Amino acid sequence: MYRTATLSLINGLHCNVKLATRYLSLNLSTAEKWNLYAGVLVERLPVVSKELNALEKEFKEYLLRVEFEKSLKSNHEVQHERDLKQAELLKEGNVGLDLDEIVAKQTAQDLKDAYTEEFKQFKLASRKTIDDKANNETSTNRCLEDTLYLLISQKLGKDEYFLLPQGPRVEGETMRQAAERVLREKCGNQMKVCFYGNAPCGFHKYKYPITMRDQTIGAKVFFYRASLLAGNVDKNVTGKYGWIRTDALEGKLNNFSYLRSVQKIIF
Repeated sequence: MYRTATLSLINGLHCNVKLATRYLSLNLSTAEKWNLYAGVLVERLPVVSKELNALEKEFKEYLLRVEFEKSLKSNHEVQHERDLKQAELLKEGNVGLDLDEIVAKQTAQDLKDAYTEEFKQFKLASRKTIDDKANNETSTNRCLEDTLYLLISQKLGKDEYFLLPQGPRVEGETMRQAAERVLREKCGNQMKVCFYGNAPCGFHKYKYPITMRDQTIGAKVFFYRASLLAGNVDKNVTGKYGWIRTDALEGKLNNFSYLRSVQKIIF
C-alpha cells in the first residue's frame, strides 16, 4: 500500500516536472521571437511664450507695483529732477547759470518724448503665421506657443498609419544608433536634431496577425526623444508627414494602444 502510494506520488511529480519544463521552454523560445524596433519622438519646442491669462496678468501687475515701490531712482529720474531744479532757478533769474549750456543740453524730458514717439511706432509681431492661417501641418513655423511632434505615414502590413518615425534594429547596432539611422532613413538629412540620451524614454509592443507569425510573433518598439534644432523633413524621402500638437495626436494616431504608449512619454 505504501509502495503504491509512493510510486503514484513519484509519477505525479515526474509529470509536473515535465509540464513545467515544457512550459518554460515554450516561454523562453517565444520570448526570443520579437523584432526590435527603434522609434523617435521628435519635438519642435515652443518658439514664443504663451499669452498670459487673466490671473497671470493680475499677478504680473502686482509684482511690477512691488518692484516699483522698492526700487531706487534711475539715472533718468535723477536727471529729470535736476533739470526741473535748473528750470526753477532760471525762472527766478539766477545769473550764476550758464544759459548757453542749458539751452544746448538735451533734457531728460526731451529723451522721454523721443522714446515715447519711437514706442508709438513699434508694433508687436503677430503670433499667427502664414502657415497657421493656411493650416500647413508640414511647416514648423506654426503654433509657435505649442510643442509640435513629428508623425510620418508608414506602412504596417497592407495599411498605412501615422506613427512616430520607426524602423527595425540591425544586428550589431545599439538601440540609440538604430534610432539615429532610422530617423535619417525615414526623414532625410535636412533635419538637425539633438537626442536627449542613450536610454529609451518609452516602450510599445504589438503582435503581428496570426498569418504573419512565421519567425516572430510581434515587435517591441523602444522610443527615443529628440529635439528639433533646425531644418525640416526632406519631402523627397518622406511621403505624408506632419508636425502635430499634443491635443491633435488622438485624431492622427488611430491605434489606441499605440496612442497611450506615446502619451506616456509626452510631458
